[in-house]
Amino acid sequence: MAEVNDAIDRVIAGMEGKPLIDSKGKRLIAYHEVGHAIIGTILDNHDPVQKVTLIPRGRSQGSTWFTPNEEQGLTTKSEFKSKITVYLGGRAAEDVIFGGDEVTSGAAHDIQMLTNMARQMITKFGMSELGQFALESSRGEVFLRNNWTSEPPEYSEEMAQKIDLKVREMVNECYAHAKQIIQENRTIVDRLVEHLIEVETIDGEEFVEMVKGKKEPTIDLHKTPAVG
Repeated sequence: MAEVNDAIDRVIAGMEGKPLIDSKGKRLIAYHEVGHAIIGTILDNHDPVQKVTLIPRGRSQGSTWFTPNEEQGLTTKSEFKSKITVYLGGRAAEDVIFGGDEVTSGAAHDIQMLTNMARQMITKFGMSELGQFALESSRGEVFLRNNWTSEPPEYSEEMAQKIDLKVREMVNECYAHAKQIIQENRTIVDRLVEHLIEVETIDGEEFVEMVKGKKEPTIDLHKTPAVG
């Protein structure tokens, strides 16, 4: 089974890279990944965490994987917001633990994905106060106005500003929620990070048990000071 899992990881994420050295960079990546995983675990309407790892693969220096629901199909507004909040979990952890000046470029892909998701909620799925109608086709704009777009907008400049405002409001709301979860669970976040740095990979079942307090990490936390 370990070989099967390794093969799946290799196909999806790429070849395994050189192990990360124990440094501030490794600790920062650990907080980033634990941020994703703990928020996905605490939120009720999100897919369960499958594993969290600091083993580099492809372009990624660390990864958090979630197990998709077998009955994927329709997605509710609350589920979309949970996904956006989880995408923001890594950046939120960097912000809370290290401060705003120490946030990294590691959230670039997360931000791209959540921005697209928030925009689709508003322009395609009618999940905002702007109304129950489509404002963009499947080939319309992808990101905020003033960025590169694939086609001319399908609405007025006034509507474009309203869309941008709603996207920002939704993302900011989810980011505040993500930071709140990290702050309220700082103790277990620190414990999970120390354990992850030690073992480099935590499977989903063990992660959930640690979050729920059913299992203690297998290291002496008194030997490693908390970061903050």
